[in-house]
Amino acid sequence: MNMSAQDWRKLQLPLITLGGAIIFSVLLYSATDARMVKAQEQLAQQQSELDKARQRYQTSGEEKANIIKFMPEYQKLIDRGFVGAEQRVDWIGDLRNISMQYKLFGVSYDIATQEEDYKPKFPLNAGNFKLHRSAMKVSFAMLHENDLQVLLAALPNEINAPFMTRDCIVERIQGGGRGKFLPNLSASCEIDWLTVTEPPGSGGPR
Repeated sequence: MNMSAQDWRKLQLPLITLGGAIIFSVLLYSATDARMVKAQEQLAQQQSELDKARQRYQTSGEEKANIIKFMPEYQKLIDRGFVGAEQRVDWIGDLRNISMQYKLFGVSYDIATQEEDYKPKFPLNAGNFKLHRSAMKVSFAMLHENDLQVLLAALPNEINAPFMTRDCIVERIQGGGRGKFLPNLSASCEIDWLTVTEPPGSGGPR
């Protein structure tokens, strides 16, 4: 069918209107689709945050239960001097008391500067805690070898703080043993006093 120029002029406005409607529909669909994608992304993000909040709530509940469960034992470690600052003044006083109580010939000592963040040779999982070591050299004269055993046995009974005896050397005293109560031997032992510090911001037990 042939259309005249007059027919095209009549159809011009409807065609323009139809084209505009089509363009508007495409733009509207694109905007709606973009909003749907954004809404889905926001929903996924909110779901992720909700899952994290649930996990934090569950973890906090487990941590609270562990704190209640282990608090008495943890308090005992604090009372023993294992958790917190080193108590070398107490260690020295306890050594003197042991020497007097078991009638030893006196104990001399030398404590090195505390070694922070100590890494022992044996496997240890300290978590967020930091392990520290204070090395002490203890020297004393002995009437016989049993005096060394007496001292080493008395340490855990008289001193609450954890320690490790690394090495002991026993030597005979030249010219010793001339009297019944004169020392015959000398002993030198290296002892590691161990302490841990709490994680930053823990604030200790309540």
